Amino acid sequence: MILNFLVIILGLIVFEIICSVDNAVINAHVLKTMPEKYRKIFLFWGILIAVFVVRGLLPFAIVWMVNPGLSVVEVFTFVFSNDPKIAQYVDQSKELLLLGGGIYLMFVFLAWLFLEEKNYAFLAEKFIRKQSIWFYAISSIGLTLIIFYSLKTNPFLALSASIGATAFFITDGFKKNAEDAEKKLLSASLSSWSKILYLEILDASFSIDGVIGAFAFTISVPLILIGNGIGAFVVRELTIKGIDKITKYAYLKNGAMYSIGALGGLMILESFGKEFPFWLPALNTFILLGLFFFLSYRELKLTKTVVK
Repeated sequence: MILNFLVIILGLIVFEIICSVDNAVINAHVLKTMPEKYRKIFLFWGILIAVFVVRGLLPFAIVWMVNPGLSVVEVFTFVFSNDPKIAQYVDQSKELLLLGGGIYLMFVFLAWLFLEEKNYAFLAEKFIRKQSIWFYAISSIGLTLIIFYSLKTNPFLALSASIGATAFFITDGFKKNAEDAEKKLLSASLSSWSKILYLEILDASFSIDGVIGAFAFTISVPLILIGNGIGAFVVRELTIKGIDKITKYAYLKNGAMYSIGALGGLMILESFGKEFPFWLPALNTFILLGLFFFLSYRELKLTKTVVK
């Protein structure tokens, strides 16, 4: 049992770190334009808000949203006391959580694959990027088919799929504006407090991927809190000390996105009754990130050789 928990927590930590690299890069760039006093304010309050408020409360909010029959007190009771009656009630709604989360993650992956400029690890990625217009068709058709199939099984599953897609488009709007907003944030004309406020909002939008993806590993909120919390602390340290080293590995984000897509697929399949061993999400994350870390390392060595 302890080994199971350790595997899940380690998987959550790695997944949270890799999902938050983009966020850490933006934070690091903006913090360089701020006086030391305001950097310390953001790094102190930012970690409190990012870990204890957003990543701390969001898992509870997600559990409550798919179990509206439970009060807030009962949700906390389920999380910390494992009341068997409440646990059974929550377990019955597990597929709703998994399908909504799976749709969200799958859309995140497809949007990256079709729409986002990237370092191409494979020629197929470059080809797919040139077919960007097909993202909307593929996503819409896929969502329609899943909703159609869900209606035959459980109408609430269809609603969950729709909510997952809605959540994606809302958060994607924040992320799409991140690059343009970063240019404004790097401008000296904005006050440090304005920059801090925007970074907090950006932190919150980026954290949603990690929290939703965490439910692919486990529906145990305490494990999610531990894994995501440790991962967020590590990311904050990278923001301060080592983000430049991480960004040298060109294909790490590719690995993160393929991991997100695989986790989304697992969540969708599991919501329709397919069962997977507890270690599969963690193994998926380790293998994919390991593969793209190797590709990044090889690319880095080749680049250094050419420079010499």
